Amino acid sequence: MASISSASEAVARIAYQASDVVVSVQSSLSSASSPFAPHLHRLSAAKTPSIVSKKQTDVLPVRANADPLLSTYSPLRAGSLVSVTTISSILVQSIPHLYKLAQYPVVIHVALASSSETPSDYSDITAIRQCGFTFLHSETLREAQDLALTAHALAARSGRGVIHFFEEEKLSQDKPISADYEQLVERLLDTPASRSRRETTHAHDNTIYADSSRAAAAPSVADSSSREPSTSTTSRRDSDSKNSDNTSMTSVDSQPPKPVSSEDIFKATKEIWAAIGQVTGRTYTAFEYTGPSNAKAALLAFGADAGVLGEEMGAAAPHDPFVNTGLLTVRLYRPWLGLVLRDFLPKSITKIAVLEQVRRKTTKWGPLLMDVLTSIGGNAGAPQVVGYQLGHLERSTIKQALSGIFTNLMSETPIQNLEVGRSAIANALQEAPEQPQLENAYMKILDQVFENKLHIANRLGAKDAGVSAQTAASPEYGFGALLARQERRKKFIGEVQTAAREGDFTTENPKSWLSAWALKAEDSQKVNEAADQALARLTTDASPTAQKLLKSKSLFHKESQWLVGSDAWAYDLGNSGVHHVLASGKNINMLIIDSTPHSERAAADAERRKKDIGLYAMNFGNAYVASTAVYSSYTQVLEAMIEADKFDGPSVVLAYLPYHKESDSPLAVLQETKRAVDSGYWPLYRWQPAVGDAEPRFQLDSERIKKELEQFLARDSQLTQLIRRQPEFASNLSGSYGSEVRDLQKRKAKDAYGKLLESLYGAPMTVLFASDNGNAENLAKRLGNRGKARGLKTLVMAMDDYPIEDLPTEENVIFVTSTAGQGEFPQNGHAMWQGLKDSTDLDLANVRFSVFALGDSHYWPRKEDKVYYNKPGKDLHARLLALAGTPLAECGLGDDQDPDGYQTGYADWEPKLWQALGVDNVEGLPEEPPPITNEDIKIQSNFLRGTIAEGLLDTSTGAISASDQQLTKFHGTYMQDDRDLRDERKAQGLEPAYSFMIRCRLASGVATPKQWIQMDDISTNLGNETMKLTTRQTFQFHGIVKGKLRPAMQEINKALMTTLAACGDVNRNVMCSSLPQHSKYHSQVHKVSQKISDYLLPATHAYHEIWLKDEDNKKTQVAGDAIVDTEPMYGPTYLPRKFKITIAIPPHNDTDVYAHDVGLIAIQDPETKLLKGFNILAGGGMGVTHNNKKTYPRTGSMFGFCTPDQAHIVCEKIMLVQRDNGDRKNRKHARLKYTIDDMGVDVFKGKVEELWGQKFGEPAAFKFDSNIDTFGWQKDENGKSHFTMFIENGRIEDTADFPMKTGLREIAKVHKGEFRLTGNQHLILSDVTEADLSRMKELLKKYKLDNTNFSGLRLSSSACVAFPTCGLAMAESERYLPELVSKLEGTLEENGLRQDSIVMRMTGCPNGCARPWLAEVALVGKSFGAYNLMLGGGYHGQRINKLYRSSVKEDEILEILKPLIKRYALERNQGERFGDFVIRIGVIKPTTEGKYFHEDSQSKRPIPFCGAAPALDAGGCAAPSFVLVSYFGDTDCVSLRAGFNGPIARPGGAAFGA
Repeated sequence: MASISSASEAVARIAYQASDVVVSVQSSLSSASSPFAPHLHRLSAAKTPSIVSKKQTDVLPVRANADPLLSTYSPLRAGSLVSVTTISSILVQSIPHLYKLAQYPVVIHVALASSSETPSDYSDITAIRQCGFTFLHSETLREAQDLALTAHALAARSGRGVIHFFEEEKLSQDKPISADYEQLVERLLDTPASRSRRETTHAHDNTIYADSSRAAAAPSVADSSSREPSTSTTSRRDSDSKNSDNTSMTSVDSQPPKPVSSEDIFKATKEIWAAIGQVTGRTYTAFEYTGPSNAKAALLAFGADAGVLGEEMGAAAPHDPFVNTGLLTVRLYRPWLGLVLRDFLPKSITKIAVLEQVRRKTTKWGPLLMDVLTSIGGNAGAPQVVGYQLGHLERSTIKQALSGIFTNLMSETPIQNLEVGRSAIANALQEAPEQPQLENAYMKILDQVFENKLHIANRLGAKDAGVSAQTAASPEYGFGALLARQERRKKFIGEVQTAAREGDFTTENPKSWLSAWALKAEDSQKVNEAADQALARLTTDASPTAQKLLKSKSLFHKESQWLVGSDAWAYDLGNSGVHHVLASGKNINMLIIDSTPHSERAAADAERRKKDIGLYAMNFGNAYVASTAVYSSYTQVLEAMIEADKFDGPSVVLAYLPYHKESDSPLAVLQETKRAVDSGYWPLYRWQPAVGDAEPRFQLDSERIKKELEQFLARDSQLTQLIRRQPEFASNLSGSYGSEVRDLQKRKAKDAYGKLLESLYGAPMTVLFASDNGNAENLAKRLGNRGKARGLKTLVMAMDDYPIEDLPTEENVIFVTSTAGQGEFPQNGHAMWQGLKDSTDLDLANVRFSVFALGDSHYWPRKEDKVYYNKPGKDLHARLLALAGTPLAECGLGDDQDPDGYQTGYADWEPKLWQALGVDNVEGLPEEPPPITNEDIKIQSNFLRGTIAEGLLDTSTGAISASDQQLTKFHGTYMQDDRDLRDERKAQGLEPAYSFMIRCRLASGVATPKQWIQMDDISTNLGNETMKLTTRQTFQFHGIVKGKLRPAMQEINKALMTTLAACGDVNRNVMCSSLPQHSKYHSQVHKVSQKISDYLLPATHAYHEIWLKDEDNKKTQVAGDAIVDTEPMYGPTYLPRKFKITIAIPPHNDTDVYAHDVGLIAIQDPETKLLKGFNILAGGGMGVTHNNKKTYPRTGSMFGFCTPDQAHIVCEKIMLVQRDNGDRKNRKHARLKYTIDDMGVDVFKGKVEELWGQKFGEPAAFKFDSNIDTFGWQKDENGKSHFTMFIENGRIEDTADFPMKTGLREIAKVHKGEFRLTGNQHLILSDVTEADLSRMKELLKKYKLDNTNFSGLRLSSSACVAFPTCGLAMAESERYLPELVSKLEGTLEENGLRQDSIVMRMTGCPNGCARPWLAEVALVGKSFGAYNLMLGGGYHGQRINKLYRSSVKEDEILEILKPLIKRYALERNQGERFGDFVIRIGVIKPTTEGKYFHEDSQSKRPIPFCGAAPALDAGGCAAPSFVLVSYFGDTDCVSLRAGFNGPIARPGGAAFGA
């Protein structure tokens, strides 16, 4: 049986087991922020079921400053058993709630603050003693467990609230106890009866207390009064609980329920304690007396360590003043049972000392003293009562303290209210508040914007004499401090004015400057400059007047004064700080951080709804108000803070930072923020009451909802008016209205279609699909068309769009579903599946059905994951059978591994369906039109025009048509949607949050400072405020909504750039090595890349026609050459697939020259050091489809050498051969790499030479050293400096920790050279002259851009964008790779590999944008959170890696890589790279050619524990012999050699086998 060592653990266990909901009140949301929280968290994590409800208890963490008891109302009213665990500091401020909650069976467990140095303050308990709760007090660890159980049983029986309190520090010193409560919980908590009573009992506040003990006449108390006190020194116990009458604890339906009285409470408590005694032998009473039955004096202790006092009193010597005295303790504190107290006291008692551990600041008499006097005082012969206040007592001083107490007590005129012990009262559990790490985002922005001007009045950690840290950090205290500070400065201004007129200075010079300062003292824009001037004069003046003023020199500057508060200010309870600041009209800024997640807020009950502080402040009319979110718009936060500081009056900046717990990752906060802003829950806006009439007073900054909100506000909607009148019902009204509208839309769509088909003949057939990538949807639509051709009345729609309640009325229903994630339904079928799975009343006896499922039998290669293959279809078929449906045909299974993919299984399944429906022999079926392909779209597009221009004018949607989505790629833009918001918007009945990505065409990645600023402007004003430096060495913008697409294109064109052919089936951006140390050579190569780029540019006029027209619809061309509507090079269908060209300059392969369709390796003349020519590679490519072995990555094949003047011609001829011979039927087989492999390298090369009219020369010798960037400063041959800065994954953005985007913009303003983008997503500040070098270094340092002190792994890592914008992503990449690297860096440090470069890349899908197939370690997204782990790529980018493990998650990734890294550190050869090492030791086999990429993969083999894998037999099992297996622990090393196959015992650890 488990042992329990602390009271908080004992109580937490009982609360968890006896409740449906536990509200855990915590100072923060971390699991260690309250005494109870770690134990509750552990129980919840283990999914321990409640003994009472048999379900897992819901533990609800709530911050102590967020009005925590509000969280109890909703579950209580829903009939749940609710308990609260908290420290005592929240009780007084929660008094308004306590009076209400007393009428509910809620249990509040309170840990009183204490420490080994300072005792608890019981005043938090005594202050709320009249709130209507029953109070139980525990003195020992065992009591804490039993009385916690008593509290729950009593609440259940009485229907009233119970507060159970104890000293955590004192009780934790007791010996551990056994956890023997389960039987008691089951016996004492009669859940049905308690819930019945809660529904029918309506208690009243006043009836729980007896007005006077003289009037109380409880039978059980009367019985106990006849017994004599014990004559021994053992505890006196009450044993009459068996005789208690239970009639008061029942309800009679025909009569109003009887109010619960103090007698009822006492009887119920006795019954519970009697039951505990029967099971455990432990007995409890309301009061406990210990001592002789003939004692003359007694000590009533409340808060002291009664056990220690009792021991000392029991051991009293004959001469001690406290010999022959008794000790009385209180266990049932409320209701106060005076008659019971009198009964427990021996008749011989004449004097009582009341020892209270209560801090009394305003009352003369202690609350317990008053209770005792009321109970036993006032009668003739009643004992004399003397009160004492208890402080801290050392164990060694207990005897001395008792002597003092009883000496005073037994004197003729005892002194009242003597203080015993040290007066310090602890607040041990009320630690100094700590700021959550996540909130540093806003604090750092304040520091960055205002620097030395910033003054936060309630800054955490500030030292305020005589004020607790908790008080000093409160906004209310800070407001008072600011008022005092403003008064002090106002007085100081007067002193300066007096000094300027009358001051005795050494010279007259300071007077004029002081006068000038005094005139500007309240002008925040001018005062600081005047202050610097005045201080400079005072510093040089030695007069006493000057020195006096200098003592207050901080007051010369105008501070930016701020209060920082939380969303606790938005609750009604005791948080009126906002009102005070607004009403004062003072120039004070408030930053209020709201951390409530939108998803949690949307589901919260009405009791927890907060006041809208922004609306409240705007209604005042005198305050600047802004609503901001740093993870949505960093720029808007900066603007809001600056505007708030400039505004002369109160300012409120609401700052959104949603998190569930303080340890949440920034990614989780980002996703929560995006959902809240996009849905309109947290709109971004700024309100300036002082703005003139020419400008709007209200500015909405939420770009996504601006138009929707304006249209909504413009409508005269009754719903809107109702929400305005009753804002507390807003979420319920809008939510239910939206749900009803969506349901009505589904119904009307289905009914209208049904009516349309009524006139047709044939049986009905409803086809429902669930599809992620469109295959299932297209298949369903094709099936529907074929059904129509056979005379069936068909209806085709998504599963989630169909009203599930209509399913029993259907005759024939066909389901077509693909497989998502780990065997899950696609997004548009998930809701219907949940409905089918959970339904208990759907009867499908009259429904015939069939299911066709699409999946991939090899997608999850591990044996235990095979269950995921076509799981949605199989589950759906089984569920429909369970609902009595009749199958038309067995469940069809389409497998991507079949020769024709899923079509193989479909071809077998469809005829069976027609046969079952009786339409299999229909004659004269029309021919089906072939599906529209990309080739059709291109040829019909009129040279890439399509209907793009018309689609841009359509304001009814943020999207464009499917065919235009293919064509806009040629124009350099992809339509995307924010996948973080898909589910949220779908639930709201909105279309996805569509936006566009724009990619520039920037040969060699070279840009001027002016172009950088222009790109920065585009990202800020038209995009999502970030830029992406891509692996194609160019700029990429995200989050551009359709309405801003054309302006963005025009701004790019004004910067003398273009986006034409940055994407699409054409030659894309031409890359080139950056090579900062050889500028002249780089310049020559760059010119070739520019020539190739320009030469292969499409000639269509459509780009200029669509994007570059002015307002008069006239063509406006700034850059580029628009010629005629023809494509002499590409033809009307352009290329079969994309075409990529790159140039590498040895020894750096920083552009991955082997990975592209054409790779040019620059060859330098050894004598002139100038460009000699190029070695030509052809046939590289990275795109792959998971588990489709017909697709593979490939490195380029060497064709030979050409001169610089022929390079663009050679590229053209290779492209033309691909144009004419590439596969235009199967886009997965259309890349140049497949064309070369199909034709053969020699044949393809011969065709190129035939078109060219020349032969390739012999390739020149070259050598690559690496394919990563060289970071830091380098000098070229011209004496100019170049700095390569680390831009993690190429994302240029501002954060609170790192204002990178701002810094680069400031550098661009003064930089005279150029910016070079690298193929590894980094940035080179290029061509810095010696004169400008120091200035550049200062700026780099200021904005932290000079930091390259990262691990070699991080510097060598790269990731694609993936979530949330890429529509192809299956897993995270850019947002996750930095976290994974951080988790590996510890292992690198431990093994001395921090500076060693290991090339690691991650992509969210297998299309290979970050070129993962060449990395030494690569992670390729398979599903959300799961990746294929690739090993063995070449460090120089020359060798493709191979699959090591399929579908591994983070824990498995770390389990694999950490031991491998350890082995690499210990066993590598001199200069050996990681990719070569894992091949040498046999972990992975090398990929010699792309077409052998899938051979010899390790995906199905067991993971080796460490070291080389064991020899494997043909079945993948360990053979009896071993090559080598090593285990390297912290202190041991074990090796196995051939012939050994037994387990190994690691010293001090468990045995493990190979």
